[in-house]
Amino acid sequence: MVLKAFFPTCCASADSGLLVGRWVPEQSSAVVLAVVHFPFIPIQVKELLAQVQQASRVGMAVLGTWCHRQQEPEESLGHFLEGLGTIFSHEPWLQLCRERGSKFWSCKAIHRQVSAAPDVPNEDQVMLIFYDQRKVLLSQLHPPTVVSDHQDGDTMASTGGLAVVFDTVARSEVLFCSDQADEGPVRLSHWQSEGVEASVLVELAKRASGPVCLLLACLLSLISAASGCRLWKLWPLPFIRSKLSTCEQLRNRLDHLTLVFSTQKAQSPAQLMRKANMLVSVLLDVALGLMLLSWLHSSNRIGQLADALVPVADHVAEELQHLLQWLMGAPAGLKMNRALDQVLGRFFLYHIHLWISYIHLMSPFIERILWHVGLSACLGLTVALSILSDIIALLTFHIYCFYVYGARLYCLKIYGLSSLWRLFRGKKWNVLRQRVDSCSYNLDQLFIGTLLFTILVFLLPTTALYYLVFTLLRLLVVTVQGLIHLLVDLVNTLPLYSLGLRLCRPYRLAAGVKFRVLEHEVGRPLRLLMQINPLPYSRVVHTYRLPSCGCHPKHSWGSLCRKLFFGELIYPWRQGGDKQD
Repeated sequence: MVLKAFFPTCCASADSGLLVGRWVPEQSSAVVLAVVHFPFIPIQVKELLAQVQQASRVGMAVLGTWCHRQQEPEESLGHFLEGLGTIFSHEPWLQLCRERGSKFWSCKAIHRQVSAAPDVPNEDQVMLIFYDQRKVLLSQLHPPTVVSDHQDGDTMASTGGLAVVFDTVARSEVLFCSDQADEGPVRLSHWQSEGVEASVLVELAKRASGPVCLLLACLLSLISAASGCRLWKLWPLPFIRSKLSTCEQLRNRLDHLTLVFSTQKAQSPAQLMRKANMLVSVLLDVALGLMLLSWLHSSNRIGQLADALVPVADHVAEELQHLLQWLMGAPAGLKMNRALDQVLGRFFLYHIHLWISYIHLMSPFIERILWHVGLSACLGLTVALSILSDIIALLTFHIYCFYVYGARLYCLKIYGLSSLWRLFRGKKWNVLRQRVDSCSYNLDQLFIGTLLFTILVFLLPTTALYYLVFTLLRLLVVTVQGLIHLLVDLVNTLPLYSLGLRLCRPYRLAAGVKFRVLEHEVGRPLRLLMQINPLPYSRVVHTYRLPSCGCHPKHSWGSLCRKLFFGELIYPWRQGGDKQD
């Protein structure tokens, strides 16, 4: 039988002593956590193991002995090592020894109770696996993935059976907090953490984090209570708040800050990672907003933007007037219905005139509005971008009105033509059963239907041309707003802390392990080195990506083209409170 012994690399040069760890009978493996050095009292070792087991809920035991013959002569350990198996009874009893003057190791697993013959111990073969205790302790083992890059001399292994090793080391963290230089009754060798006095600043920050989080949590609760006041529920405030991207982003950031500064401790590493990602996202957002704020208020850029806004609006309105005049003539040589063409053209020209009058009326206040918008960047870059998206929606409201008018008129004619086409075929739409049924029409109904069908067919090209032009303009505005929303969503959902861990400390996010052969000779125990495979960047983003604040509709290209053809209104994104069509 082959037994697997996981031995920490930090104990390879430790003095001789006892192997302390956990025995996993289901996998026939032993996880060595520390080495207890001579001299010691057995009852003190048992008390230490009982304390660690009570704190970590890990079955701790003395697994065997460790002999470092390069540091101590073999004669000094002779009879003492033989008697330790009776004091600390464990089956099997491991005996690990590093031979003097060579790099070879000897590994044995002895069964004292079950033997083939009297006074002859039954021995098992031992596979010695070295692991980095610090990396295994700090890593989070994820489900195994298929790794494509195989190195020469390396053998890959599944992490299904190794999860117990990672779990054992992680739950035994209380054992590693003890100082190696501590003058206690039992002297241990293991990976030494930085300890509670490693940094005074870190300890002061930890102690101050509790009151600060409590104060911020109270402040955020007051803000949440103020935002939930009944005054904000009076019409039309809920409708306006549901349509503004700024309100949605502020609500999202308030939820993030409430979760980050909550006094409730994270129950799992996933919750802790989520809090850290949210905190880094908020800090980066505020830092980028302050940079934008400093750029806007330097060299009077806000005044320059305010001075350029009105001429740009006039230029856009002039171009739209030229476009409408082109449509009211013979666009691209097409023969249009002159009466309908003139009515639609003058209707849209009047809207442009109203819009330009509104812009010139607001021109004295534009610089002050832009100054307050730039000042809002201190709340974060995403808030400034959301305000920019709302400003673009307000400045292009006339284009949105043109699109809605053209789409409704075009949609009315399309559905009218489809209904009249069913009349010619002797069909009608059954509203109750939601299906097309047969129907018999008299001569007067067929005559009126034919007359209306002819009128709609001849008016359709003029309406379709206006609908096509204003739909393209609306899609141009929507594309700009969509890019802004994607940038805001990227800042909100990107797991920056997890990506930083993957870049600086890849072992913290483990996707699996691989084994590298250290020694493989006949008559010698197989020695392997366990190395951690980091989680790929794509899986880091997929696993730790924060939830998005917006509710994006899942329209396929087919449904999008169908909506465009039938003249249905299209919104590329919807906020959380909106209803789907």
